[in-house]
Amino acid sequence: MQRARVARRIAAAAAYGGGGAGLLGGAALGVLLTEVALARRVVGGRNEAPPHADGRYGSAFVHRLGREPLLLGVLGDSTAAGQGVHRPRQTPGALLASGLAAVAERPVELRNVALSGAQSYDLERQVNRILAGPDRAPDVCVIMIGANDVTHRVPYARSVRLLSEAVRRLRDAGCEVVVGTCPDLGTIEPVYQPLRWLARRLSRQLAAAQTIGVLEAGGRTVSLGDLLGPEFAANPRELFGPDNYHPSAEGYATAAMAVLPTLCAALGLWPEDERPDAARREGILPVARAAAEAAAEGGTEVTPTGRGRWALLKRRRRRRLPVPADVVPGTQPSPDRH
Repeated sequence: MQRARVARRIAAAAAYGGGGAGLLGGAALGVLLTEVALARRVVGGRNEAPPHADGRYGSAFVHRLGREPLLLGVLGDSTAAGQGVHRPRQTPGALLASGLAAVAERPVELRNVALSGAQSYDLERQVNRILAGPDRAPDVCVIMIGANDVTHRVPYARSVRLLSEAVRRLRDAGCEVVVGTCPDLGTIEPVYQPLRWLARRLSRQLAAAQTIGVLEAGGRTVSLGDLLGPEFAANPRELFGPDNYHPSAEGYATAAMAVLPTLCAALGLWPEDERPDAARREGILPVARAAAEAAAEGGTEVTPTGRGRWALLKRRRRRRLPVPADVVPGTQPSPDRH
Protein backbone atom coordinates (compact mmCIF):
# COMPACT_ATOMS: atom_id res chain seq x y z
CA MET A 1 0.00 0.00 0.00
CA GLN A 2 1.53 3.29 -1.19
CA ARG A 3 0.19 5.34 1.74
CA ALA A 4 1.70 2.92 4.23
CA ARG A 5 5.11 3.10 2.53
CA VAL A 6 5.06 6.91 2.53
CA ALA A 7 4.04 7.06 6.18
CA ARG A 8 6.74 4.58 7.17
CA ARG A 9 9.39 6.57 5.26
CA ILE A 10 8.33 9.85 6.90
CA ALA A 11 8.33 8.29 10.36
CA ALA A 12 11.77 6.79 9.76
CA ALA A 13 13.10 10.17 8.67
CA ALA A 14 11.67 11.71 11.83
CA ALA A 15 13.29 9.08 14.02
CA TYR A 16 16.71 9.39 12.40
CA GLY A 17 16.73 13.13 11.73
CA GLY A 18 16.27 12.98 7.96
CA GLY A 19 14.37 15.43 5.83
CA GLY A 20 11.43 13.18 5.05
CA ALA A 21 9.19 13.39 2.04
CA GLY A 22 8.89 16.79 0.44
CA LEU A 23 5.49 18.38 0.29
CA LEU A 24 5.21 19.33 -3.34
CA GLY A 25 7.15 19.83 -6.53
CA GLY A 26 7.70 23.31 -7.95
CA ALA A 27 4.84 23.30 -10.48
CA ALA A 28 2.37 21.80 -8.04
CA LEU A 29 3.46 24.27 -5.38
CA GLY A 30 2.69 27.19 -7.70
CA VAL A 31 -0.83 25.88 -8.29
CA LEU A 32 -1.28 25.28 -4.58
CA LEU A 33 -0.22 28.80 -3.58
CA THR A 34 -2.58 30.33 -6.14
CA GLU A 35 -5.47 28.24 -4.87
CA VAL A 36 -4.59 29.11 -1.27
CA ALA A 37 -4.78 32.81 -2.07
CA LEU A 38 -8.26 32.32 -3.54
CA ALA A 39 -9.41 30.14 -0.65
CA ARG A 40 -8.31 32.68 1.94
CA ARG A 41 -10.80 35.18 0.53
CA VAL A 42 -13.70 33.00 1.68
CA VAL A 43 -12.19 31.00 4.57
CA GLY A 44 -11.71 32.50 8.00
CA GLY A 45 -11.97 36.18 8.71
CA ARG A 46 -12.65 35.92 12.45
CA ASN A 47 -9.98 36.26 15.11
CA GLU A 48 -12.09 35.90 18.23
CA ALA A 49 -10.37 34.12 21.11
CA PRO A 50 -11.84 30.69 21.89
CA PRO A 51 -13.87 30.40 25.11
CA HIS A 52 -12.01 29.64 28.34
CA ALA A 53 -13.36 26.31 29.61
CA ASP A 54 -10.86 25.33 32.31
CA GLY A 55 -12.45 24.15 35.54
CA ARG A 56 -14.09 21.19 37.26
CA TYR A 57 -16.62 18.96 35.52
CA GLY A 58 -18.70 16.19 37.05
CA SER A 59 -18.82 17.89 40.44
CA ALA A 60 -21.87 15.78 41.34
CA PHE A 61 -19.40 12.92 41.91
CA VAL A 62 -17.08 14.88 44.20
CA HIS A 63 -18.18 13.10 47.39
CA ARG A 64 -18.36 9.60 45.92
CA LEU A 65 -15.80 7.40 47.65
CA GLY A 66 -13.71 10.48 48.35
CA ARG A 67 -11.84 10.08 45.08
CA GLU A 68 -9.79 13.01 43.86
CA PRO A 69 -10.54 14.47 40.41
CA LEU A 70 -8.97 13.11 37.27
CA LEU A 71 -6.77 15.68 35.55
CA LEU A 72 -7.34 16.13 31.81
CA GLY A 73 -4.90 18.19 29.75
CA VAL A 74 -5.63 19.44 26.23
CA LEU A 75 -2.86 20.61 23.90
CA GLY A 76 -2.67 21.57 20.25
CA ASP A 77 -4.02 24.11 17.81
CA SER A 78 -7.27 26.03 17.27
CA THR A 79 -9.35 22.86 17.02
CA ALA A 80 -8.13 21.74 20.45
CA ALA A 81 -8.73 25.25 21.80
CA GLY A 82 -12.32 25.36 20.50
CA GLN A 83 -11.94 28.17 17.99
CA GLY A 84 -15.21 29.04 16.26
CA VAL A 85 -17.71 28.57 19.11
CA HIS A 86 -18.83 31.08 21.72
CA ARG A 87 -19.63 29.10 24.88
CA PRO A 88 -17.15 27.16 27.05
CA ARG A 89 -19.47 24.14 27.09
CA GLN A 90 -19.21 23.88 23.29
CA THR A 91 -15.42 23.40 23.23
CA PRO A 92 -13.98 19.92 22.76
CA GLY A 93 -12.16 20.14 26.09
CA ALA A 94 -15.38 20.78 28.01
CA LEU A 95 -17.23 18.06 26.11
CA LEU A 96 -14.48 15.51 26.76
CA ALA A 97 -14.19 16.49 30.44
CA SER A 98 -17.94 16.04 30.95
CA GLY A 99 -17.98 12.75 29.08
CA LEU A 100 -14.97 11.43 30.98
CA ALA A 101 -16.55 12.45 34.31
CA ALA A 102 -19.77 10.63 33.43
CA VAL A 103 -17.97 7.41 32.48
CA ALA A 104 -15.53 7.51 35.41
CA GLU A 105 -18.19 8.73 37.87
CA ARG A 106 -15.70 11.14 39.40
CA PRO A 107 -14.87 14.82 38.86
CA VAL A 108 -12.52 15.88 36.08
CA GLU A 109 -10.31 18.97 36.18
CA LEU A 110 -9.73 20.41 32.72
CA ARG A 111 -6.63 22.38 31.81
CA ASN A 112 -6.41 23.51 28.19
CA VAL A 113 -3.12 25.03 26.97
CA ALA A 114 -3.87 24.76 23.22
CA LEU A 115 -3.13 27.81 21.08
CA SER A 116 -4.93 28.91 17.92
CA GLY A 117 -2.53 28.85 14.98
CA ALA A 118 -0.10 26.52 16.74
CA GLN A 119 2.20 24.29 14.75
CA SER A 120 3.99 21.26 16.13
CA TYR A 121 6.98 23.30 17.25
CA ASP A 122 4.74 24.94 19.88
CA LEU A 123 4.12 21.61 21.59
CA GLU A 124 7.34 21.89 23.61
CA ARG A 125 6.07 25.09 25.24
CA GLN A 126 2.63 23.59 25.80
CA VAL A 127 4.06 20.47 27.41
CA ASN A 128 6.15 22.67 29.71
CA ARG A 129 2.99 24.49 30.77
CA ILE A 130 0.87 21.39 31.29
CA LEU A 131 3.58 19.72 33.39
CA ALA A 132 4.20 22.85 35.45
CA GLY A 133 0.94 22.53 37.36
CA PRO A 134 1.07 23.04 41.13
CA ASP A 135 -0.09 19.55 42.06
CA ARG A 136 0.70 16.72 39.65
CA ALA A 137 0.91 15.82 36.00
CA PRO A 138 -2.39 15.15 34.21
CA ASP A 139 -3.75 11.62 34.24
CA VAL A 140 -4.40 11.86 30.51
CA CYS A 141 -3.70 14.39 27.76
CA VAL A 142 -5.39 14.91 24.41
CA ILE A 143 -3.38 16.51 21.60
CA MET A 144 -4.88 17.81 18.34
CA ILE A 145 -2.26 19.15 15.94
CA GLY A 146 -1.15 19.06 12.32
CA ALA A 147 -3.40 21.24 10.15
CA ASN A 148 -1.18 24.31 10.45
CA ASP A 149 1.90 22.21 9.71
CA VAL A 150 0.36 21.31 6.36
CA THR A 151 -0.73 24.84 5.47
CA HIS A 152 2.66 26.30 6.49
CA ARG A 153 4.61 23.57 4.66
CA VAL A 154 6.44 22.28 7.74
CA PRO A 155 8.55 19.27 6.68
CA TYR A 156 6.75 16.06 7.58
CA ALA A 157 9.72 14.57 9.43
CA ARG A 158 10.12 17.65 11.63
CA SER A 159 6.40 17.73 12.40
CA VAL A 160 6.31 14.06 13.39
CA ARG A 161 9.51 14.32 15.41
CA LEU A 162 8.19 17.26 17.45
CA LEU A 163 4.91 15.49 18.14
CA SER A 164 6.67 12.27 19.12
CA GLU A 165 8.93 14.15 21.53
CA ALA A 166 5.90 15.79 23.16
CA VAL A 167 4.15 12.43 23.57
CA ARG A 168 7.28 10.83 24.99
CA ARG A 169 7.73 13.60 27.57
CA LEU A 170 4.12 13.28 28.70
CA ARG A 171 4.38 9.49 28.93
CA ASP A 172 7.61 9.79 30.94
CA ALA A 173 5.71 12.06 33.34
CA GLY A 174 3.07 9.37 33.85
CA CYS A 175 0.37 10.73 31.50
CA GLU A 176 -1.69 8.63 29.16
CA VAL A 177 -1.77 10.34 25.75
CA VAL A 178 -4.39 10.35 22.99
CA VAL A 179 -3.56 12.22 19.77
CA GLY A 180 -6.17 13.38 17.30
CA THR A 181 -4.17 13.25 14.09
CA CYS A 182 -4.15 15.86 11.33
CA PRO A 183 -7.68 16.41 9.97
CA ASP A 184 -8.51 16.01 6.29
CA LEU A 185 -8.16 19.56 4.97
CA GLY A 186 -9.80 18.45 1.73
CA THR A 187 -13.19 18.65 3.45
CA ILE A 188 -13.11 22.45 3.82
CA GLU A 189 -16.04 23.58 1.68
CA PRO A 190 -14.65 26.77 0.01
CA VAL A 191 -11.47 24.96 -1.13
CA TYR A 192 -11.67 23.90 -4.78
CA GLN A 193 -9.76 21.52 -7.02
CA PRO A 194 -6.88 20.92 -7.42
CA LEU A 195 -6.16 22.32 -3.94
CA ARG A 196 -8.81 20.06 -2.40
CA TRP A 197 -7.10 16.93 -3.74
CA LEU A 198 -3.65 18.16 -2.68
CA ALA A 199 -4.87 19.16 0.77
CA ARG A 200 -6.46 15.76 1.30
CA ARG A 201 -3.37 13.90 0.17
CA LEU A 202 -0.97 15.96 2.28
CA SER A 203 -3.05 15.89 5.44
CA ARG A 204 -3.67 12.14 5.22
CA GLN A 205 0.03 11.45 4.69
CA LEU A 206 0.89 13.51 7.74
CA ALA A 207 -1.86 11.84 9.80
CA ALA A 208 -0.53 8.37 8.98
CA ALA A 209 3.05 9.37 9.81
CA GLN A 210 1.88 10.97 13.06
CA THR A 211 0.23 7.69 14.06
CA ILE A 212 3.45 5.74 13.61
CA GLY A 213 5.44 8.29 15.62
CA VAL A 214 2.86 8.50 18.42
CA LEU A 215 2.62 4.72 18.83
CA GLU A 216 6.40 4.42 19.01
CA ALA A 217 6.36 7.06 21.78
CA GLY A 218 3.74 5.11 23.76
CA GLY A 219 0.54 7.00 22.89
CA ARG A 220 -2.71 6.19 21.11
CA THR A 221 -4.24 7.95 18.12
CA VAL A 222 -7.71 8.69 16.81
CA SER A 223 -7.98 9.72 13.18
CA LEU A 224 -9.75 13.04 12.73
CA GLY A 225 -10.00 12.08 9.06
CA ASP A 226 -12.62 14.18 7.28
CA LEU A 227 -13.01 16.15 10.51
CA LEU A 228 -14.17 13.08 12.38
CA GLY A 229 -16.64 11.28 10.27
CA PRO A 230 -18.97 11.30 7.29
CA GLU A 231 -21.27 13.72 9.13
CA PHE A 232 -18.99 16.58 8.08
CA ALA A 233 -19.00 15.63 4.43
CA ALA A 234 -22.78 15.18 4.43
CA ASN A 235 -23.63 18.30 6.47
CA PRO A 236 -20.81 20.82 5.99
CA ARG A 237 -23.05 23.85 6.53
CA GLU A 238 -24.20 22.47 9.88
CA LEU A 239 -20.90 21.10 11.15
CA PHE A 240 -18.56 23.91 10.12
CA GLY A 241 -18.64 27.21 11.96
CA PRO A 242 -19.19 30.74 10.60
CA ASP A 243 -15.60 30.98 9.30
CA ASN A 244 -16.12 27.87 7.07
CA TYR A 245 -12.95 26.37 8.54
CA HIS A 246 -13.39 25.47 12.20
CA PRO A 247 -16.13 23.13 13.40
CA SER A 248 -19.40 24.46 14.75
CA ALA A 249 -20.75 23.42 18.16
CA GLU A 250 -22.36 20.38 16.50
CA GLY A 251 -19.10 19.60 14.76
CA TYR A 252 -17.09 19.69 17.97
CA ALA A 253 -19.65 17.43 19.63
CA THR A 254 -19.23 14.93 16.79
CA ALA A 255 -15.46 15.12 17.20
CA ALA A 256 -15.61 14.64 20.96
CA MET A 257 -17.89 11.60 20.61
CA ALA A 258 -15.25 9.98 18.42
CA VAL A 259 -12.35 10.72 20.78
CA LEU A 260 -14.08 9.91 24.10
CA PRO A 261 -13.99 6.08 23.82
CA THR A 262 -10.23 6.08 23.27
CA LEU A 263 -9.74 8.64 26.04
CA CYS A 264 -11.64 6.40 28.46
CA ALA A 265 -9.93 3.23 27.23
CA ALA A 266 -6.53 4.81 27.88
CA LEU A 267 -7.54 5.07 31.56
CA GLY A 268 -9.05 1.57 31.69
CA LEU A 269 -12.59 2.96 31.96
CA TRP A 270 -14.23 1.83 28.74
CA PRO A 271 -16.48 -1.21 29.28
CA GLU A 272 -16.26 -2.51 25.72
CA ASP A 273 -14.41 -5.76 25.08
CA GLU A 274 -10.93 -4.98 23.75
CA ARG A 275 -10.88 -7.94 21.36
CA PRO A 276 -11.01 -6.81 17.73
CA ASP A 277 -14.31 -7.28 15.90
CA ALA A 278 -13.78 -8.69 12.41
CA ALA A 279 -17.26 -7.54 11.39
CA ARG A 280 -16.13 -3.96 11.99
CA ARG A 281 -12.89 -4.54 10.05
CA GLU A 282 -10.83 -4.33 13.24
CA GLY A 283 -7.69 -6.28 13.88
CA ILE A 284 -3.97 -6.37 14.62
CA LEU A 285 -2.07 -5.03 11.62
CA PRO A 286 1.43 -3.84 10.78
CA VAL A 287 1.76 -0.33 12.23
CA ALA A 288 2.22 1.41 8.87
CA ARG A 289 -0.81 -0.29 7.35
CA ALA A 290 -2.98 0.46 10.40
CA ALA A 291 -1.84 4.10 10.27
CA ALA A 292 -2.71 4.42 6.58
CA GLU A 293 -6.14 2.82 7.02
CA ALA A 294 -6.92 5.05 10.00
CA ALA A 295 -5.93 8.21 8.13
CA ALA A 296 -8.52 7.39 5.48
CA GLU A 297 -11.40 6.91 7.92
CA GLY A 298 -12.30 9.39 10.66
CA GLY A 299 -12.81 8.18 14.20
CA THR A 300 -10.52 5.15 13.84
CA GLU A 301 -8.30 4.32 16.82
CA VAL A 302 -4.79 2.87 16.59
CA THR A 303 -3.21 1.48 19.77
CA PRO A 304 0.20 -0.11 20.37
CA THR A 305 0.13 -3.83 21.12
CA GLY A 306 3.56 -4.19 22.70
CA ARG A 307 4.48 -6.57 19.90
CA GLY A 308 7.03 -4.61 17.90
CA ARG A 309 5.69 -3.13 14.67
CA TRP A 310 2.12 -4.33 15.14
CA ALA A 311 -0.86 -2.22 16.19
CA LEU A 312 -4.50 -2.73 17.09
CA LEU A 313 -6.93 -0.91 14.79
CA LYS A 314 -10.41 -0.33 16.27
CA ARG A 315 -13.52 1.48 15.12
CA ARG A 316 -15.11 2.10 18.49
CA ARG A 317 -18.82 2.71 18.92
CA ARG A 318 -19.54 6.31 19.81
CA ARG A 319 -21.45 7.23 22.95
CA ARG A 320 -23.54 10.39 23.26
CA LEU A 321 -21.98 13.00 25.51
CA PRO A 322 -23.61 14.76 28.46
CA VAL A 323 -24.09 18.47 27.84
CA PRO A 324 -21.74 20.50 30.08
CA ALA A 325 -22.70 23.85 31.53
CA ASP A 326 -20.61 26.91 30.86
CA VAL A 327 -17.55 27.47 33.04
CA VAL A 328 -16.70 30.92 34.30
CA PRO A 329 -12.91 31.35 34.06
CA GLY A 330 -11.22 30.95 37.42
CA THR A 331 -14.21 29.22 39.04
CA GLN A 332 -15.52 25.70 39.47
CA PRO A 333 -19.07 24.89 38.31
CA SER A 334 -21.49 24.00 41.06
CA PRO A 335 -22.41 20.28 41.44
CA ASP A 336 -25.92 20.68 40.04
CA ARG A 337 -24.61 22.06 36.74
CA HIS A 338 -22.69 18.98 35.57
